[in-house]
Amino acid sequence: MGELTERNLGKMFPPRMKKAVMDNPKKLANLIDLVNLPSTLREFMGQSQSSRLGCFKRVWLYIKENNLQDPNNKNVVNCDEKLKRILLGKSQVELVELPMLIKLHFPKEPK
Repeated sequence: MGELTERNLGKMFPPRMKKAVMDNPKKLANLIDLVNLPSTLREFMGQSQSSRLGCFKRVWLYIKENNLQDPNNKNVVNCDEKLKRILLGKSQVELVELPMLIKLHFPKEPK
């Protein structure tokens, strides 16, 4: 990934998140470290390893490609069967819930 600088972080994260990540490198590591995926995510992603950030990007791309945002409220995602499998079986989720629901697939490592 190369050296992390203010400039290349700006391309990866929105401004508020960039400050949080620059102030706490451990947060960045939790977002970008590759981990072995559980079977449900492995099927969805089509690969055995990914980072939390990579999973979130893939889920967002899937939502956009399949036009799953509610046309009346763009802050709501109407889940199809494939998305339901990784989002706790919910038929609809708010966009703000997505990171938390994806994070559930990435358990914390013991200290």
